[in-house]
Amino acid sequence: MGKAWKHFKTITVHKLLVAQGCFRIGLYKQGILHDLSKYTPAEFRVGVKYYQGTRSPNNAEREDIGYSSAWLHHKGRNRHHYEYWIDYSMHAAPGSMIPVPMPPRYLAEMVMDRIAASKVYKGSAYTDAAPLEYYLQGKGKVPIHPRTARTLEHILRMLAEEGEEKTFCYIRKRILKKRTHGRQARFWGSRIEYSK
Repeated sequence: MGKAWKHFKTITVHKLLVAQGCFRIGLYKQGILHDLSKYTPAEFRVGVKYYQGTRSPNNAEREDIGYSSAWLHHKGRNRHHYEYWIDYSMHAAPGSMIPVPMPPRYLAEMVMDRIAASKVYKGSAYTDAAPLEYYLQGKGKVPIHPRTARTLEHILRMLAEEGEEKTFCYIRKRILKKRTHGRQARFWGSRIEYSK
């Protein structure tokens, strides 16, 4: 089997797993549209060239040329990556960049993305703890807003300790709930804040 077909299969299986997860939590449109940019020439060609099947081809491209052109293309088009949510600060030093909180629906899609990626690359060795283990390897080294980081870690710990069914129910009922008693609910960290 050629590398192009293997890469196509890998990204398509990943996309289908994310869609299944998104559908389970009520994010139908995001499940369908997830990662469509991976099929564009800017990302697909790099994926084929650096395909290994056991990890993201973007890491191999970084090792080869010092950065990943596919990743730079991808993160600017997909809101489920925390790297998308970086902006210039109006309060810190002029010109400095800061992470901003991710909206709950994109944070939820990011969780589904991490679960699917772990399932694809770990295969039969996957456990519900794998997404948390991967997250903890890079914790503290990434430009993610503290509220987003707390919520993400809380969800990944729940997944590791209590499984998908309870975690997905929690995401549906607590993270993605649109209205609570006539007030807009926003979930940040381990509590819900309300605004009228």
